[in-house]
Order: sequence, then structure tokens, then C-alpha cells
Amino acid sequence: MTEVLFYHLERGGVEGVLPDLLEKTLGRGWRAVVRTINRERVNMLDNHLWVYRDESFLPHASAGDGAGQPVWLTDGEDVPNGAELLFLVDGAKTEASALDNFVRCVTIFDGRDDEALGDARQFWKETKAAGHDVAYWRQSPEGRWEKQA
Repeated sequence: MTEVLFYHLERGGVEGVLPDLLEKTLGRGWRAVVRTINRERVNMLDNHLWVYRDESFLPHASAGDGAGQPVWLTDGEDVPNGAELLFLVDGAKTEASALDNFVRCVTIFDGRDDEALGDARQFWKETKAAGHDVAYWRQSPEGRWEKQA
């Protein structure tokens, strides 16, 4: 079964945590697909991953670019890079049954947004019922991740 990790943001947004999580993913030798809600958001994340830190480089691409890059950004269900890890950000969704193609799924949601919180709770129930291993991480006031469940 797929390991499904829920990352509950308490401060800042996806841009503040996604690059570090992607660096850890690539450090394990995995490929990732980052799914967001629309093309505008794909473009914004694409631009951010080029400039988030001067001393870092995250090889990535999106539609129209090199599909073989280790990080693929999309607003669809395409996975042209053979990713082992799926990131769901900005409220992007998938069916629990679609997770079987991945080793891990990371869903990052804003805990200050009631709709995002409700969607995360529903996805937790669905993934748990489907037999996936689930874990819940909450951001501390200092910005560190603390496992809650």
C-alpha cells in the first residue's frame, strides 16, 4: 500500500515547505509529481522553484518542457517522469485508488482554511478506508514538522 502523509500548514504557504520536501525526495533518489489546481498555479510554482534559494537547484519541468525531469509540475493527472511520489497541493485532489501507482503521497494543506481542513479530513478517511498507511504531520510554531498521528 501507499504511504500517505498529511502535512498541516500552520504558518506560511506551500512555497515555504515544498522545495525542502522536494529536495529530500530527490535525495532519496525518487522522482516526484506535484499536482496543483490550475495552470496559473503550475506556472507560479515553476517560477518559485527556480529562485527559492540561491545555493539550491531543483531540476523540474511542466507541460511543454522536458517530461523526463525528476520533478514534474501539473494541474492534471499526467505523470510522464515515472514518479514514485505524488504531492497534492493547493487543494488538488485524487481518488484513493489512484495512489496505488505511488510509493508515497504527500498532501499539503492550509490548516487555517476550513475548506482545506475539511477536504484533508475527508481524504484521510478515504485513504485509510482504502488500506493505505496514513500519517499526520503538523507544523509547530517554529516551523518544524511534528508527527501527530
